[in-house]
This record gives sequence, C-alpha cells and structure tokens, in this order.
Amino acid sequence: MSKVKVYLIVVAVLLLMACQRGQYSSKPPVHLVPDMDHQPKYKPQSASSFFEDGAAMRLPVSGTVPADRLHEDSLFYRGVDQSGKPVRISPLKAAPELIAAGEGRFRIYCSPCHGGRGEGQGTVIKRGFIPPPLLWEQRLIAEGDGYIFDVISRGVRNMPSHAHLVPASDRWAIVAWVRTLQQGGQARQAGQSTPSN
Repeated sequence: MSKVKVYLIVVAVLLLMACQRGQYSSKPPVHLVPDMDHQPKYKPQSASSFFEDGAAMRLPVSGTVPADRLHEDSLFYRGVDQSGKPVRISPLKAAPELIAAGEGRFRIYCSPCHGGRGEGQGTVIKRGFIPPPLLWEQRLIAEGDGYIFDVISRGVRNMPSHAHLVPASDRWAIVAWVRTLQQGGQARQAGQSTPSN
C-alpha cells in the first residue's frame, strides 16, 4: 500500500472514532459560547442580595410608559372627554365596515354571555352563570358610547375587563354593533319585524 492510502485510512479511522457518541469523560465539555449554558438570571419572585429590599423583581422607573401603551388620546383609548366624563358619541364614524367588524368581535368576545342578539342568554348563561342585562334596556340605550366602551374596557360587576383582549379600535366597533342591536331590540319589543342578522 502506498503511503497516501495508509494516511487516508488512518485519518478516516480517527474521524470515525471522534464521531462516536456515548463515551464518558471526566473532563468538562468544551463551551464555545459559555453564556448560552450558564445564564445568570433571576426567576420571578426570587430573592436578591444585590438590592436593598431583597427582591429581584423591580418596579418600573417612576414616570415611564411602555412604548406600546402611551395612549395619550383619552377620547379614543378611554372614551372620555377632557373633563374625564364618558363621551356621548364614538370618535369613530359608524360606517358599515365598522359595524361589520364590531359584529365579528361581538360574536367572539361578547356573545358567549350576551347572546347573539344581546338578549343575555349566551352559552355561558345556560350553564348557570348570572345573566347580563338586555342590551336594549332603556337604561343602556340612554348611556353614551363612552360608557359602553368603558364597560368593555374595564368590566362591571361580574363582567371582566376585555381591554387586554380587544384593541381600542375593536372596542369602538363593538360599541357600534351594540347600538345596531339596540335598534333591533327596540323594534322587536315594539312588535315590528326586523331583518335577521
């Protein structure tokens, strides 16, 4: 055999031996990027000797606001005017596209309790939960759009807040759909026929 062939065989055998797995070693493994294996960090609710109060979790710096939650427009994001009172009319025009979007969001987030037409008999209520009021009660019709927006945002009584689930624009769309449902509910109470949705 030529020297080149012997050399190639030796290299091949060494490579195959290097690829063999399952061998135990007393030497620590080679860490090319050690910070990926050993990450100094604190887990939630853990203690820390670094801070005076002994807690690893820190409060946000006073006066800071997350970039995605500035929400300076009180009318759009909270449904209130400059004096802090709920607005009578939504800042978004009740166009057919907005009403259609509101219907879709209502079916997802509201109809499990309020029912498909706002009658307060959704599937959750049929399982024993406290029924919500009819959406076409005169008391709710008399309230401004900002009040309905606030109830969707912050909840009321046994209704939880939906602000973390539904963006502000979709909450205004739901308000537009609720107003449409209220018109249909009034017509039904008056015994008139209404187009089915």
